[in-house]
Amino acid sequence: MQKWLGIFFTLLILTMEAKLPEIAPRDVTFKAKEFMKSHASHKKLTNELMQRILINYLEILDPNKTYFIKSDISLWQDSSSAQLDLIIQQYYKHDFSAFEKIHQIFLAAIERRRGINKQLEDLELPADVKSSEFKEMKWSENEADLKNKLLRIRSLQAQTTNKLSADIQEKALLRIQKVQHNFESEAMKTDPVEKERFILSNILKATASSLDSHSAYFTPGEAAQFMIDVQHRLFGIGAQLRDDLNGITVVKILEGGPAAVSKELHEKDRIVAVNNEPVVGMDMFNAVELIRGKENTPVKLTVIREETKENGEKEEKQLDVTLLRGEVVIKEMRFDSQYEPFGSGVIGYLKLFSFYEDRDSSSTEDLKREIQKLKNEHHLKGLILDLRYNAGGLLNQAVDVAGLFITTGIVVSIKDENGRIQHLRVIDDEVTWDGPLIILVSRASASASEIVAQTLQDYGRAIIVGDEHTFGKGSFQTFTLSTNEDYVNPEGEFKVTRGRYYTVSGKTPQLVGVASDICVPSVLCEREIGEKFSKYPLENDVIPPNFVDTLLDVPESKKEIIREKYGNNLQPKLDIYSHCLPDLKKNSQYRIDKGLNYQNFLKELKKKDESNSEDEEKFGVNDLQLDEAYNVMKDLILLLSTVTKEEKIAA
Repeated sequence: MQKWLGIFFTLLILTMEAKLPEIAPRDVTFKAKEFMKSHASHKKLTNELMQRILINYLEILDPNKTYFIKSDISLWQDSSSAQLDLIIQQYYKHDFSAFEKIHQIFLAAIERRRGINKQLEDLELPADVKSSEFKEMKWSENEADLKNKLLRIRSLQAQTTNKLSADIQEKALLRIQKVQHNFESEAMKTDPVEKERFILSNILKATASSLDSHSAYFTPGEAAQFMIDVQHRLFGIGAQLRDDLNGITVVKILEGGPAAVSKELHEKDRIVAVNNEPVVGMDMFNAVELIRGKENTPVKLTVIREETKENGEKEEKQLDVTLLRGEVVIKEMRFDSQYEPFGSGVIGYLKLFSFYEDRDSSSTEDLKREIQKLKNEHHLKGLILDLRYNAGGLLNQAVDVAGLFITTGIVVSIKDENGRIQHLRVIDDEVTWDGPLIILVSRASASASEIVAQTLQDYGRAIIVGDEHTFGKGSFQTFTLSTNEDYVNPEGEFKVTRGRYYTVSGKTPQLVGVASDICVPSVLCEREIGEKFSKYPLENDVIPPNFVDTLLDVPESKKEIIREKYGNNLQPKLDIYSHCLPDLKKNSQYRIDKGLNYQNFLKELKKKDESNSEDEEKFGVNDLQLDEAYNVMKDLILLLSTVTKEEKIAA
């Protein structure tokens, strides 16, 4: 529950406190038409879409279903055809009065909840509350039902905070109150322009997300944050920060960032003002926005630093620290490289967190450099590429990363909203690693990571090890903000699903995911995680295989150039692992079945109560799934070497 609350409140901060876009009613209609024009399936508003939009709008206002009761929203939850027709007509005429009515009802719901909260202060908290109760939140039947739900949530919060020390308990409860206050304050804006922009931005969010589970509208602040999440780079001071109510505490100084270079800012410093503007009590998102800024511009931080005097007493000093903003690359959120000795050599391990590219580096170049380093400094016998929590990134980087392990040929094909198919190819026939390769996956491996896994599986180039299947996101999106631009449209940006992608076999992982060759369960194996659990997913689909590249999608003027680069080195479909797979599966299953720690781990996963997540994490510290992937690789190296010896003897 603590994790659930943390995620919920983080999302509130990002969605409700982001700077409002500079939009008017006419802009909403125009933008909605624009992203429907590009969408894979939906080209205009229909009754089905409008019903989705209304439900999405309700859930944006009340994502945790702790404000509305059913009588508030029954008119909008199950609207008549006539009502939906009317709202669609109004939508195209820039009339959003239906959404304004819902907003007014929400304001009344906020006041009602505040009254209930006061009543709860005098009530005894129930003791039998479990986090599983709140897995699928529904709107309350009536006010009494809502009151009971809020009381039980308060009890669960108390259970969580009671495990903390007294001072942290108080801060945690105050932080919960602060987030709720900020959330409500955003909705209760009285300035007419800000109020209108708040409503309109939520209408755009509801509209975009009604098309499918990956189309989205971003306010300017959210768009900038989205690019940071994709690129893991930003312009700021290079520090991890935490909201501690009495200031913003520096938790960690990031290597290579401006703060690390200047050495003036220290860990545990408490930032109380930015450029003389107080940040105590300010929302964390807005405070961070003040600290970030253009490259090579100064930012003055007023900090409180605790120091120890000669007599051992502690004292707090206030001082100003001025830093020059610079590019901060969060390397630990990009990739990791290690190795494990094995026999006369090593097994390499590369963990890729996302598929990124900026003006200085990319996931492909970083992985290529690390592989070359492993080859140069050690006798590299096998390589494990860990994509378990990799949720994707840039499509071109998925193609290039796959290209590190194959010669030339089609990696992925995309079918757009008009049914046109375009093939994305590896043209450079240089292979960085052609030895034993395992791709380690989980149910959280999605999108670009599924392209790499399924493509290398299609070509017989890699063995897929991990959960039974991956996430199942086989759609591709385009984003109106370029990865090479720092400018963000003040009207906001949007991401829209244009179609599906297919690997060289003609299969898309949409809904079904990439099936593992060897199933090794992770902490996620019992969780309902995946595209099939999302709200409005696209259906699965297939196209013909493309192992033989006919170049039909290539203009005549460029075909000869590609043929020349292809030469005679088109990647064949390999069969190097098939004879090993039965033994690899049998050995792995035996180790899992006989491993006491793994069996205890699996038993814990089958327990439905989410309160067991702490036990799961204790097992996860040992990373049993990765340990088994290493064991599979060791088996593979030995089996392949045995075959090689037999071939030499036969020769």
